[in-house]
Amino acid sequence: MSSPAAPEPLPIIELRAPHIARWRAGNTGVDFVHRLAGAAPGPTVHVQALTHGNEICGAIALDWLLDQVQAGWRPLRGVLTLAFANVEAYARFDPADPYPSRYVDEDLNRVWADEVLFGPRDSRELRRARELRPFIDAADSLLDIHSMGEPCAPLMVCGTADKNAAYSRRLGVPEVLLIDTGHPAGLRMVERGGFGDPASPRHAVLIECGQHWERAAADVAIDALVRFLGLEGLADAAWVAANTRVPLPARQRLVRVTEAVVARSAGFRFLLPTAGLGVVPKAGTPLAQDGEHVWTTPYDDCVLVMPGTHNLQPGGTAVRLGRYDDATA
Repeated sequence: MSSPAAPEPLPIIELRAPHIARWRAGNTGVDFVHRLAGAAPGPTVHVQALTHGNEICGAIALDWLLDQVQAGWRPLRGVLTLAFANVEAYARFDPADPYPSRYVDEDLNRVWADEVLFGPRDSRELRRARELRPFIDAADSLLDIHSMGEPCAPLMVCGTADKNAAYSRRLGVPEVLLIDTGHPAGLRMVERGGFGDPASPRHAVLIECGQHWERAAADVAIDALVRFLGLEGLADAAWVAANTRVPLPARQRLVRVTEAVVARSAGFRFLLPTAGLGVVPKAGTPLAQDGEHVWTTPYDDCVLVMPGTHNLQPGGTAVRLGRYDDATA
């Protein structure tokens, strides 16, 4: 009789989840959403944290900025909305079992198509998305703050539109930018409406700040938030310089995703060691197996984007495959 498999070791939790209950009562009529107006006309920008309830670096960044607001900071122009998104999942975050609190009923970042938001289906995440939708649809620019399950350098998910990669180059961080093919499980917030339309002037980016609970992820989140406010003209150069935390990269590189490897069953497994943004040199290298099906790398120098099997369910994305496109970065 075989002995049971050893339990997977818990990740190291270096970050402390902030107590955000004090930010419940904003000024918008929607819990955990705050609206700040500048003295001069300008863009409407939206910053969102906790789209996934266990990605706490974004909560740390918004908690930090709202403390700045209490100390007297205000945007110079335009309108800024700050939203803690999946607060119900976040309330369930447990450092001793940190993965399940990603969501309660379903992934909040797969529900942003009109046919879902305005359809008959119901879940706790859908109810929250319906509350947040007016703020998102009103935004000229949007920053969605995330983190990753496995160790990986920070990267900027620019949706499917090159305009968002160009916007990220103006932002200056992080080093790696990502253009992908969308998510097979549903529309993400950064692709909703004009954000995903190449002809629209609206921009949306999603920053993956590093591994979920590493200390550096909080610095990346605050740094990206500060630079975003500066780029949009809501903060002056002196405030930005005083509050940035991460040096600008020497250059930025663009990865274009060509396909996603989607699990077919709970038996999915990788056949080689994987690391975020790792490069597999040779086309045809066996990458993963699920039952009788084996995935192989489709081309030389194949980049592995956000590989991971924590909480992976059939139909979930195990890894995206891409290649560096330095000609456009």
